Amino acid sequence: MPTVDEVLERARRRLERVTAEQAAAEHAGGAMLVDTRTAEQRASTGEIPGAICIDRTVLEWRLDPSSPSRIAEAKNKAIRVIVICAEGYSSSLAAASLQDIGLVNATDVIGGFEAWQAAGLPVTR
Repeated sequence: MPTVDEVLERARRRLERVTAEQAAAEHAGGAMLVDTRTAEQRASTGEIPGAICIDRTVLEWRLDPSSPSRIAEAKNKAIRVIVICAEGYSSSLAAASLQDIGLVNATDVIGGFEAWQAAGLPVTR
C-alpha cells in the first residue's frame, strides 16, 4: 500500500498547479476558486473574496455537473476549478479527485492560503 506522501506525489504529477498570483488572475478572469478550508480556519485567518467555500467532505458532489447536489456554478465538466486549502496539501488530493470524476481543468494552489496571504492578495476578515 502506498503512503500518503506517495499518493500526494502521484496526484501532483497529474496537476498543472498554479501559484497564488496565477490563481488570483485566473479567478479574476472567471475561473472558479474553491476554498476547502474549514469554517474555523476561515474565521481565524480570513476569506478570499469571491471564492466559493465548499467543505472537502462534499466537494465532488457539489462540483459534478451530473450530481443532484451540485452548485449552480458546476455547469459542465470543462469548467476551470482551482482548489485552495490552508497549505496546499489536501487541495492537491482534492483537485486530483475532481479530475477523476471528469473535471479535467481542476488544479490547486501551490502553498495554499498561506501563499495567498504571503503574496498580499485580498483577504476579508
